[in-house]
Amino acid sequence: MKIIESQQIPAAQRNDFFAEHWGSPKMVISTGVYYSDMLDGYAVLNEHGEIRGYITYVMHDTGCEVISLDSLDENRGIGSALLRKVEDTARQANRYHTQLITTNDNLYALLFYQKRGYQIIRIYPDAVTKARAMKPSIPLVSDQGIPIRDELLLQKLLISNT
Repeated sequence: MKIIESQQIPAAQRNDFFAEHWGSPKMVISTGVYYSDMLDGYAVLNEHGEIRGYITYVMHDTGCEVISLDSLDENRGIGSALLRKVEDTARQANRYHTQLITTNDNLYALLFYQKRGYQIIRIYPDAVTKARAMKPSIPLVSDQGIPIRDELLLQKLLISNT
């Protein structure tokens, strides 16, 4: 599996990817509003140049925040490899932790991240309700019938800051 920097992918292809998988490149979460197609990140392409996995992130003073992670070929290690790549990037930049936000309905993400050492450190009640004011395309209910309301902040320590 070859991981490339997202900036090596044409801008239109990045934009189309987020439009297809997220409704638009605009991400509205508690930590801010981001345009994922413009963020730093990494991707895995197939032999036809199609994106099969994509992760975006932003660096903060002491940590690195994952904004989006997509793996279109489940259980092949793409998501894990991309997450490790961002964690390595954060370590090299001397950041102490990686963090991310997911929603209360995203049970698969909660399993995925906790298996990889992430811990829920904060809950933002009704954060998704507020985000819908800026991005009305956010669904009200998940495919499993769970109301999408809250955000959960997960974090993994990378470097001891003691």
